[in-house]
Amino acid sequence: MAGKHINVAVFMVAMLAALLQCGVAQTVHVVGDDLGWVIPQGGASAYDAWAASKKFVIGDTLVFNFATNQHDVLEVPRASFDSCSSANPIGSVITTGPANITLSAAGEHYYICTFSQHCSLGQKLSITVSSPGASPSPRTAPAPIPPPTNDTDPAACAPVPAATSPGTGIPPPPPGSSSHAITASLLFPMMSIFVYWFM
Repeated sequence: MAGKHINVAVFMVAMLAALLQCGVAQTVHVVGDDLGWVIPQGGASAYDAWAASKKFVIGDTLVFNFATNQHDVLEVPRASFDSCSSANPIGSVITTGPANITLSAAGEHYYICTFSQHCSLGQKLSITVSSPGASPSPRTAPAPIPPPTNDTDPAACAPVPAATSPGTGIPPPPPGSSSHAITASLLFPMMSIFVYWFM
């Protein structure tokens, strides 16, 4: 009987470690917070200031809140970002809002709206993504970061709930919210059940 208790305890510790690892690595960032993904009044500096106040880590999710058929989002290389061109896209243009993009690689990432003059009017975002546990480099000018050396596979973690579009009555998650609190709130009742039934 003591062996059964030890096995359950080992299982619980392993499950806790796996869930906490997933929870810590996933933060939902609503791009522009309340502003959303639009042509900003202050030009590109509005998104620059927003990004400078955040820490982006592999496994985090960017939520671009925009109205379908009025904006879109496309990841591009730096040269295309600087010239507001959709040349050499990284992936496909996302035309339906809100758009959730999971950050899967460290380094600089660049996003633009491809509608007419939207990018040149400031609807563009540049972010620096770090490996989990790494300290972000100071944000002065975009510069490449070496690829991640972490063996963690963020794809193995549970997905982050999608934000809702503006006007639906259900607000998106608060900026900087993470699945860590959700994971913890689900984990402790599960642990109580296991302890009750198996110990």
